[in-house]
Amino acid sequence: MTGEEVRVLVYHQADDASSLRAAYREVSLALGDVPGLLGNELLESVVDPTGFVVASRWADLDAFSRWEQGPDHRRSTASLRPYRDPRLAHPFGVYRVTRTYPASLVR
Repeated sequence: MTGEEVRVLVYHQADDASSLRAAYREVSLALGDVPGLLGNELLESVVDPTGFVVASRWADLDAFSRWEQGPDHRRSTASLRPYRDPRLAHPFGVYRVTRTYPASLVR
């Protein structure tokens, strides 16, 4: 299905936040021209100093799937792979955006 934006969340764990931040920057630079990638963010847990999430925005599921199944996926994300959170059975999730509300409507 196309047309709906997709969010991909990849969960990481690191005792050394600076090394994870450096790996995130490296991966982000490598992904700068990937078709359909709208952007990404590094989120740091406020309750677990070792917990991190890389959240990426994709134009649609097809764009994400093409990149994920393509030849550059593993190479371009290799520096973050050692930080995948081993505490989780599934260290990532792919979510379709089905509803959004502007802040002015929820006040």
